[in-house]
Amino acid sequence: MRPRPSPTIGPMRDELFIGGEWTASSSGGWIPVENPATEELVTRVPDATADDVDRAVAAARAAFDKWAAAPPDERARVLAALRDALRARQSEMARLITTEMGAPLKLANGPQTALPIGVLSSYVDLLREPAEPERMGNSVVLREPVGVVGAITPWNYPLHQAMAKIAPALAAGNTVVHKPSEVTPLSALLLAEIAQDAGVPRGVYNVVTGTGPAAGEALAAHPGVDTVSFTGSTRAGRRVAAIGAETVKKVTLELGGKSACIVLDSADLNTAVKVCVANCFLNSGQSCNAWTRLLVPASRRAEAAGMAATAAAKYTVGDPTDPQTRLGPLVSSAQRDRVRAYMRSGIDDGARVVTGGPEADGLPPRGYFVAPTIFDGVTPSMTIAQEEIFGPVLSIIEYGGVDDAVAIANDTVYGLAAAVWGEDEEAMAVARRLRAGQVDINGGAFNLMAPFGGYKQSGVGRELGRYGLEEFQLVKSVQLP
Repeated sequence: MRPRPSPTIGPMRDELFIGGEWTASSSGGWIPVENPATEELVTRVPDATADDVDRAVAAARAAFDKWAAAPPDERARVLAALRDALRARQSEMARLITTEMGAPLKLANGPQTALPIGVLSSYVDLLREPAEPERMGNSVVLREPVGVVGAITPWNYPLHQAMAKIAPALAAGNTVVHKPSEVTPLSALLLAEIAQDAGVPRGVYNVVTGTGPAAGEALAAHPGVDTVSFTGSTRAGRRVAAIGAETVKKVTLELGGKSACIVLDSADLNTAVKVCVANCFLNSGQSCNAWTRLLVPASRRAEAAGMAATAAAKYTVGDPTDPQTRLGPLVSSAQRDRVRAYMRSGIDDGARVVTGGPEADGLPPRGYFVAPTIFDGVTPSMTIAQEEIFGPVLSIIEYGGVDDAVAIANDTVYGLAAAVWGEDEEAMAVARRLRAGQVDINGGAFNLMAPFGGYKQSGVGRELGRYGLEEFQLVKSVQLP
């Protein structure tokens, strides 16, 4: 029997969106969608096949020439209409995201939905102030759309991670085939409905729901796709890059992280620890740029551990629809089990649980919840200090001096983000030495116009702002007489 959606979120689409039409998958198969807070089946979505991807790519290709030729002000008008339509349905989108991935409503109405609306606005602004073609001697350098974009997005910030690709791709004149995570496909289907209502031309934005090995790999491999933008795990990113290389297409990757938060002697320790805990626990720790390693001077480690425990105690775990909840569930049973396994690994390696842990009491009896967890006495070589956990788990690591702190922070295969706390000039000097794509100093606010992306195995390419736009453009030089 087909599941019924909750009355709080209303009816949901269960078809693919291709060429401006809602259509069934050729497979006739379905993927169940679960509420991670209740473990209940919410609805189902089509399990798209390679044939469905073919249809979506053909629709995007058919729409490309006209959309690419549209002047910037026309594309700005369409994106502004999409932004306004999305803003009008923001609360509906937030409730849907809470249902499909467990984000507390405050978070769902904030970063999960307000931030992507801001991203859309930023590209409307960029289009309304287009840059003049660059002159280089007797050449004019032009920037042109790549073509058909395959956007493969994850479950942790389903709308934001999608918009960080869709908005610049469309702004640059490309058309898009979007494959959302099969764990959180509902927000993408609602976005398609909103795009249709907002007047986005047919075929400019298409959505195929399906699994990574089927629909995702078919999209990455498709000869009609000119570039792929992928966000997800480093393991999956390697696979996408390898498949994309078969047709020599450009692949942009935004992958994992193991970000360090360095607290210098000159910092306000209590403020730094509180903000680091907040950053680590945001979205139940399911953020690729979370500061999961707290690096403190050896002489202040015990003090920092006490402060971290005090901060963690304020993170109420429970029903994400309750306004008092600060930590919702993890997205799935598999993710919960994975995080608990990492907690046990930390204990086995000799780290001390300050608060939380894999067997913590007081969690809801149903749902994929874990306790916010602080580990002390973590050494840089421990598994929990090296691998991305993707849960609310913070490791406190001591260092002996600034050089030691920088070495520990950089001693990871990742390089997505970092933070430094201390006197401004000293903090900037440390930030320059960190091998990470984004470094916050003393709690600097997230800037959606600044480039976002990683060093090393955290990815290739950048998202957001002008740099994100350029990822979806080709450069042509025209030599003049």
